[in-house]
Amino acid sequence: MFTVFTPTYNRGYLLTRLYQSLCAQKFKDFEWIIVDDGSSDDTVSIVELLQRRHRNKDFSIRYYRKENGGKHTAINVGVKKAQGDLFFIADSDDILPSNALQTVAEVWEQTKYDNSIGGICGLDGDINDGSIIGTGFPKEVHLLNIELSNHINIGYIDATTRDVRFKLKVDGDMKEVFRTSVLREFPFPEIRGERFCPEVLIWNRIASKYKLRHINKIIYLVEYQQEGITSAITRSRMDSPIATTMTYAEMLRYDIPLKIKIKSAINYWRFYFCLSIEKRRQDKVKLALIWYMFLFLGYIIHVLDKNKV
Repeated sequence: MFTVFTPTYNRGYLLTRLYQSLCAQKFKDFEWIIVDDGSSDDTVSIVELLQRRHRNKDFSIRYYRKENGGKHTAINVGVKKAQGDLFFIADSDDILPSNALQTVAEVWEQTKYDNSIGGICGLDGDINDGSIIGTGFPKEVHLLNIELSNHINIGYIDATTRDVRFKLKVDGDMKEVFRTSVLREFPFPEIRGERFCPEVLIWNRIASKYKLRHINKIIYLVEYQQEGITSAITRSRMDSPIATTMTYAEMLRYDIPLKIKIKSAINYWRFYFCLSIEKRRQDKVKLALIWYMFLFLGYIIHVLDKNKV
């Protein structure tokens, strides 16, 4: 069984569309867990209505409400509650193509006994026209083939998320579907007073131990909401500087291109100055001396951020 997980905050009006896409799934052996991160809209009544309408359907709907703490804390709750072997995060403003879970299930069936593989990763598509968001896999990348039950072959490669991004140069959003056990092994840090944690912090930690089976197929359709977390990313990081600087500091330790490390160093200092003086004194992050040369540039960008946001 799989777990489809939806964290939501004041997005109740979007849940019905996601629900309809789950009802249309060809693969039915899954549960849908919704964690409400302290919404003040009518999310609870909408979920209750969906649950009443959904009786005797193929999958269960479980709803949990918590105090507002950010998407990452909702993910931690969902992972603890999950009963599925795989954990598919479906945001409230997105949907799944009707063959998404079937594709993941068939690929997983041929992968699940390899303990070096931490999950499946597919491509994101635009909810409006179905086009790939980003580059997809470059033609020069050699992909192996896996045959699905409909006799369609899709390309795949077993690699870490960092290798796919930085060595294979695959750009754009992708949809990681992790083993639930892996997400339990690598929970998100919950920092008092902060409501944002970059997902890449955990995805990178996972990549230090596990590969994913990356498939060259769209399994997720995305729509960005204007008020969503993506459009306010700078403000979110400024308001959560501990998790943000932790993310960039760890990037400096990985085997990634120098250009990316320099950007990470600049961004580390950019958000370091969002820390209170007391928290700066408590900061235990030890950077190599070379990265201090980007302190002034990071501070300049920090000042510009404060004037813009």
